[in-house]
Amino acid sequence: MQKGIHPENYRLVAFKDMSNDDIFITKSTANSNETIEHEGTEYPLIKLEISRTSHPFYTGESKLIDTAGRIDKFKNKYKKFKK
Repeated sequence: MQKGIHPENYRLVAFKDMSNDDIFITKSTANSNETIEHEGTEYPLIKLEISRTSHPFYTGESKLIDTAGRIDKFKNKYKKFKK
């Protein structure tokens, strides 16, 4: 292992999933200007849009979001080829 290339400022950091307010604590070197108190201890806060508790792959909840109506456009376009 090469010396001097790995960071030495590992510390406990709180990661918060903003979609479901789940918080988990792990060691990280990520910089943060915000802090959060969790279970009586203050930690630097890193906000996440998605994590293991909200990602469809891990939760098994697949969602189909068709805001532009692409599925209906496709069906209408190829309706004439239907047998």
